[in-house]
Amino acid sequence: MRNKKKLLVAQLDQKLAVFKDAERVLVPQKGWVNTIRTTLNMTMDQLGTKLRLTKGAIQKIEEREAIGQITINKLKDVGEALNMKFVYGFVPKDGTIENLINLKAEKLARKIVLRTNQNMKLEDQGIGDDKINDSIMDLANEIKREMRKSLWD
Repeated sequence: MRNKKKLLVAQLDQKLAVFKDAERVLVPQKGWVNTIRTTLNMTMDQLGTKLRLTKGAIQKIEEREAIGQITINKLKDVGEALNMKFVYGFVPKDGTIENLINLKAEKLARKIVLRTNQNMKLEDQGIGDDKINDSIMDLANEIKREMRKSLWD
């Protein structure tokens, strides 16, 4: 990766690192709004009053959150009414953005090198496994350096 891209990746990894522990948090079956409201012993009417909404509207909010059909802005509003701050973020499945890029680059490089080697084998010009692995790593490093858009196809 070029220096600027490498710096951007490192900065993003640093920002996302604070969410790492959040991936272990299990969302309650009925959703956070319902769980927090009931834990506080707050009625739907009381929450509705804070949001200037009806009891039925609060029920819809809780239902929508539970099935994943609620807006971020609505969750922010509810958080404010509950005297809480709504936060959201992403946690890379492979640990870091850099790891994600490395895996994608290697996968793309492997595909390109093996396809090329297959064509060379047909012409009786194939190369050995060690050379294939070296070629894959070289190409993966080049792909990362250039941060090719094809990385995400």
